[in-house]
Amino acid sequence: MFYDMHVHTSASDGVLPVAEVLRQACRMGLPGIAITDHDTVEGLPAAWSCLETEQLDLELISGIELNTEVEDGEIHILGYFVDFQCRQLLKDLELIKAARFERAQRMVARLRDMGYAITFEQVQKLAQKDLIARPHVAMALMEKGYVFSIREAFNKYIGRGRPAYVPRYRFTPEKAIDLIHAAGGISVLAHPGLLRQPKLVAQILDMGVEGLEVFYPEHTVQETGYFIALAEQRGILVTGGSDFHGNPGETWRNRLGYCGVNPDYMAKIRTYYSELNLKRQ
Repeated sequence: MFYDMHVHTSASDGVLPVAEVLRQACRMGLPGIAITDHDTVEGLPAAWSCLETEQLDLELISGIELNTEVEDGEIHILGYFVDFQCRQLLKDLELIKAARFERAQRMVARLRDMGYAITFEQVQKLAQKDLIARPHVAMALMEKGYVFSIREAFNKYIGRGRPAYVPRYRFTPEKAIDLIHAAGGISVLAHPGLLRQPKLVAQILDMGVEGLEVFYPEHTVQETGYFIALAEQRGILVTGGSDFHGNPGETWRNRLGYCGVNPDYMAKIRTYYSELNLKRQ
């Protein structure tokens, strides 16, 4: 079975509470998962509490997925083994959360101006937590029957270049990598096959990320082979995950453990992290 290193919960834009995600992973027999919610670590204390209280037989990696932007598009940086009590991390995440809140308000206002009767209160309710993301706006459109899926909402209304799109808070990949390192973590470039400009992969690797998310549901066989070779060439870690969100109707995003890394790759990740900790001491 795979170690699923890319998992979301209701702490960000996932559907299931973190405890239920852990239980589901155990029922499936997964050896381990990384909780990597967007721009938040708020679900991690509950995850560790659940793991200990229920004595779940599961390896848990404290993670995060930081959303960043460059001129040519959006870049997501995964962080593994982060200290979710790190002051600098929490301070920066509060700024991002406030910016997300304002962005969602502006998107809802644009949609209402276009004649779509959704409210910000509706979006907040769907978000469950303080952190609001575009999928929550998409869910509000689905709830009202304006779209059939989150993907359709992005493609028609709130994706980049669409009529209700609002640019995100300017957070660079370099800052994300530095923040993950400040929190004691390992930085990884998420789903490189989704980048619109292939040249961006090399640019981000040059910034100092330590791993590449090679195994990903939307990567083709050819892309996976290319990224394995690239990781070996660069001497960086190979990672992978399902990008699980638990969204009904989103086939692969609704399948925990659909993608990930085998025990050999996971052992290399652990070894790298252990050696990194020794160097930091």
